[in-house]
Amino acid sequence: MNKSRRDFIERAAGVGALAVASTAGLLESGQAWAAWNKAGFESKGIVAVLKSLGASDAAESKDIAITAPDIAENGAIVPVAVTSRIPNTEQISIVAEKNPFPLAATFNLASGGDGYVSTRLKMGQTSDVWAVVKAGGRYYVAKKEIKITVGGCG
Repeated sequence: MNKSRRDFIERAAGVGALAVASTAGLLESGQAWAAWNKAGFESKGIVAVLKSLGASDAAESKDIAITAPDIAENGAIVPVAVTSRIPNTEQISIVAEKNPFPLAATFNLASGGDGYVSTRLKMGQTSDVWAVVKAGGRYYVAKKEIKITVGGCG
């Protein structure tokens, strides 16, 4: 049998199995969306974002490291990594302060997982990027200015 035909048949069988499982109610996609912070991702300012995260009284911490370029040549793809050395880190959020919608990402970490996340942001202008970390039920923040030479949001 032709290899590409075999691959097609295997993929079609896999898609069929997922469709049957979904129809039977074995897969529930609603649970994945239940934790989505709609208010946070629709917020238009840093204060509103912190409030939506429950981090209005967050303390600044030197145990949070933001790894990103000081000057990004292209605002459409700005690599940002956050490392939290705070024990029991549960959640890491990344906020680009001057973006139209500042909350860029929120990562929930499994118990005992490393406090490290990495992503790429789209930034329209020079701005502070905040890392908001939830650990042990408390919130901590750190920020770093990233200068943009060519905007990505405009």
